[in-house]
Amino acid sequence: MGQGPLVSQQIDAGTRFLEEFNKCYPVQFAFWIREEDDFHYLYIASEQITDENFDVAYGEAARIGISNPDPWFDIFQVKVRGTDDPLAKRVADIYQRYRGRAPIHLFNEVFPSTMITAEELYIYPSPIGRHDTGKAPRKKTRPRHPSK
Repeated sequence: MGQGPLVSQQIDAGTRFLEEFNKCYPVQFAFWIREEDDFHYLYIASEQITDENFDVAYGEAARIGISNPDPWFDIFQVKVRGTDDPLAKRVADIYQRYRGRAPIHLFNEVFPSTMITAEELYIYPSPIGRHDTGKAPRKKTRPRHPSK
């Protein structure tokens, strides 16, 4: 049985998870994909995740998921990747293309090099935990004092 479209509660639960995971493995970007099997998977891409330590990263994800239970989040939906992973690279390209329009929510994206078709793709704003409005931050200015 499928899950249907991604909902805000899942996105928010994912954000809370990512904020904790980011403390151990700096997250370059993260995204939800609803694949053709109609299940959602939260992919996490970090420069610090490699072939040598991806199992340790999964262990950390499990620890966080167990210590912070959430009815809208299932640790078995998490997939960790290094930033050199073909899917991670493709999503990074999409993020760059739509930069300033974060979060990014797309439908029917095909990733030929990975054999994945995303019925739905949601890319979190980066850095994780900060909701980017796409606007440049305001410069701080000193208050003007009238000259005497």
